[in-house]
Amino acid sequence: MIVDILRHGELQGGVRYRGTQNDPLTEHGRSQMQAVWANIQHEAELIITSPLSRCADIAQTWATQRNIEYRIEPRIAELNYGAWEGLTHGEIEAAYPGILAAWRTDPTGMTPPNGESMDALQQRIIHFWDDLLTNKPAAHILVVGHSGSLRMLLTHIMGLPVKASRTLNMPYASWSRVQVQQGKSEVIFQGKS
Repeated sequence: MIVDILRHGELQGGVRYRGTQNDPLTEHGRSQMQAVWANIQHEAELIITSPLSRCADIAQTWATQRNIEYRIEPRIAELNYGAWEGLTHGEIEAAYPGILAAWRTDPTGMTPPNGESMDALQQRIIHFWDDLLTNKPAAHILVVGHSGSLRMLLTHIMGLPVKASRTLNMPYASWSRVQVQQGKSEVIFQGKS
């Protein structure tokens, strides 16, 4: 089984901790994602997407164009950033001095104020991945999600601790491929289109 993992593209309003906010893609963001889709559209047999519109809208469009199944999967939604939702790095630092810097270094055991814990995110990602490996719904799957949830997924696949999720570079529309053979999952590349 091949699993392509795609982060959504650039969003309107600039770089912010959006989490559960449903901000739309920019035209450039759609183009970024479309460039990746052009590489895999003839291989993908199933698209699994976060329920947030920045992922789900374009995933549904692609599935309709190719006449393949797509599924909305709440477990790969972005982390709920609580009080940080919608804020920039600078705004969070001003309101919560030092907390964001510590969280970005090692979020293990941490929770954004009034948000979701990293442990909760990790558990829902693990359950999603385990179900995918058990059910093997298609030979080639595209998963469309967010930097936080997809970093956690890749960290889990590579058998790394939560802290390692902060060392993965995942810019807008970054694309990773995972190969699953004989019960072993291996990240075979990470990059952009």
